Amino acid sequence: MADEQTTQRLTIGELAAATGVATSALRYWEELGLIPAPARVSGQRRYPRSAVELVGLILLFQDVGFTLRETRTLVASRSTEPAAWQELHQRKRAELDELIARAQAARTALDHGLACPHDDIQRCPTFAGILAARIAGTPLHEAHTH
Repeated sequence: MADEQTTQRLTIGELAAATGVATSALRYWEELGLIPAPARVSGQRRYPRSAVELVGLILLFQDVGFTLRETRTLVASRSTEPAAWQELHQRKRAELDELIARAQAARTALDHGLACPHDDIQRCPTFAGILAARIAGTPLHEAHTH
């Protein structure tokens, strides 16, 4: 019969099943220091139940755009350095704002291309203006203003 501490811990397969994350990814995250090295029982990794929440946190950070390197910093600093944690969040928010602005400009340009009355987009004065601005180094979100 397994002792109580062993039954309270999860194998890597159980952690994978509980979180939907492949065992290979869990091993990689462990190698990167995102997940602390677990105890071993007869050579098998045995994670504390709290590892499920930690994996969920890593997934959430990935969902909002943090890299694994940024996630490692966030995981390490979330309880010890709240200022560093907030700074990383603010930087990611600024990156997302820029990404959203670029995506909105791209969508506007595509919408124009779809609605353009010219049979050949290269004969469109709006397209010609945008092209000239891009060649001159102007970002799309500044080049395509309507």
